[in-house]
Amino acid sequence: MSDIKRTKLTGEVKISEAEFEKIASQVRVSSDVAVVLKEYLTDKDTTKAVGFLLISAILLDASDIHTEPGEEQVRIRFRIDGILQDIAVIEPSAYETLLSRIKLLSGLKLNVSDRPQDGRFSVETKTPMEIRTSSLPSEHGETVVLRILNPGSLITLKDLGLRDNLLKLFKKEIKSPNGMIVVTGPTGSGKTTTLYAFLQEIQRPEIKVITIEDPIEYHVKGISQTQVQSDKGYDFATGLKAIVRQDPDVILVGEMRDLETVEIALQAALTGHLVFSTLHTNDAAGTITRLMSLGAKTANIAPAINLAIAQRLIRKVCKKSVGKRNASAEELKEIKQALKALPIKERPKIGSSLSVPVAKGCKECNDTGYKGRAGLFEAIAIDNELSELILESPSTIAVQRMAEKKGMIPIRTDGLLRIIEGITTFEELNRVTEKESG
Repeated sequence: MSDIKRTKLTGEVKISEAEFEKIASQVRVSSDVAVVLKEYLTDKDTTKAVGFLLISAILLDASDIHTEPGEEQVRIRFRIDGILQDIAVIEPSAYETLLSRIKLLSGLKLNVSDRPQDGRFSVETKTPMEIRTSSLPSEHGETVVLRILNPGSLITLKDLGLRDNLLKLFKKEIKSPNGMIVVTGPTGSGKTTTLYAFLQEIQRPEIKVITIEDPIEYHVKGISQTQVQSDKGYDFATGLKAIVRQDPDVILVGEMRDLETVEIALQAALTGHLVFSTLHTNDAAGTITRLMSLGAKTANIAPAINLAIAQRLIRKVCKKSVGKRNASAEELKEIKQALKALPIKERPKIGSSLSVPVAKGCKECNDTGYKGRAGLFEAIAIDNELSELILESPSTIAVQRMAEKKGMIPIRTDGLLRIIEGITTFEELNRVTEKESG
């Protein structure tokens, strides 16, 4: 692998296969963590306690570990399926030793607690992974968030759970020789996962792929990856300028945050490169107005953008505890109205009643009623008619209306289809998407 710039990893936690299996036998559900962690802390085995905490989070498919000091105790929470769950409460004295070990591993200054610090370390276990550390001063001590960058989280395009027509569209567009594909959505909506799925799909020896990220989340063989270092003057715009001179076929820009980055990315898309990037917008149609608000010219946006995608992550009901109920009259009406936008051959048949999932909860899902997540998507392929509309500096609503007229299925409708399929609930869909008025 030829990385342009690799993140320096300061420390390393080594977990043998035997130790991993031991922890796996101890931690079957999240409530097990507090019991075993207390034993390690009582024995003052800080190194093993940190390793246990990390492996527990990995076993429970957590994306982050949060430590939150309070006045009398320190709360530890895992983010599982996008939702924070209480895991354990420990004494401040025990937390101080844990904190020191984490800071040492991450390359953070032990004697600094009055300002934020960022670091990183690796975990050598069954599947090697990296941990990104962020510390922040708070009223009762330093709060730390450990982001788990697990290569096992990387999935293929096929595994994104796309509808057949969207899968075909994505496969077609990511094989374009030039242009830009933009993935939008709020923080934590899976944009990076989608971009990496694109890279894995197109990667082959005869093309050169270069990324600029903040930070590099997953190292991919055969791809040149470079990381933003703003404190050294190496930002997205600076890095992108250098990347274009490296003769790439495909460029991944972690995020377009400012006009300079947007302009360079658009120019790259217009001059023979395929560019993947992300934006923070609420929907696919908002991609156009967001680029305009950053100062990009419509004359560049219209011919450069090939595809605008919006996505969300929705929790799936726990298969072991899922219940059923009849959809309300209002819910049934919304479903039937939304399905009219689908081609007849893709439209599920709905009668006068519909059974929909209910999240019940059990030990397996920590009484949440949900386990695992699925993606919801909407996508706008920019054709000649939409390009002409973009040149007129349209509103988001105008782009949305034309896209729907051309067959775009809104993200909310994608979610309704998941309810019909028994994958998620109305309550969860309402949490992550807005119901259309009227």
